[in-house]
Amino acid sequence: MGYDDLFEKIRRIHDDCHTLCQHAFGRYYPVSGNVGIFCQSEEEYKSLTQLRERFTEPSDNPNRKYFKLIEPITVLTEDSIPEANYTYLYIRQPDPSPYGNHTGDIDFILEQDDYDELKKRIKQNPVAGVQMYDRPGWDTLQITNPAIDAVAYISTLEMAEKARIKFD
Repeated sequence: MGYDDLFEKIRRIHDDCHTLCQHAFGRYYPVSGNVGIFCQSEEEYKSLTQLRERFTEPSDNPNRKYFKLIEPITVLTEDSIPEANYTYLYIRQPDPSPYGNHTGDIDFILEQDDYDELKKRIKQNPVAGVQMYDRPGWDTLQITNPAIDAVAYISTLEMAEKARIKFD
């Protein structure tokens, strides 16, 4: 597995997450720069972790989930899905839960006031596939669709940066 394989996985997650956002809200939101790849096997995890070590800065923080890419990965505009730059990469270990069956995730971000307004609208008028992510300490909306293999999140930049480190 090489850079082209890594890029293709990120491009697919990028496309799927933007599709989730478009279907749920009728628009695209900006990305935070975080992209996560959810491995489906130990072999894939080992291979992608080795790639991550080649393309990201090392970290001595044992709680680091996302690693800063040495060079951002840019996915260009295609079929109206906007260009995005990814600056942090997360390789997730295989997880047998239904959540682990996703291919990966992307964090979309809004300014705090816009995010608060969006949450208020969702509480008043639920949108299919959009729910508050139910985890203590998190303030983020999760977007899923059974027809799409990825999962997307919407939060503030502060929350997206907090997600880069494991916390409870």
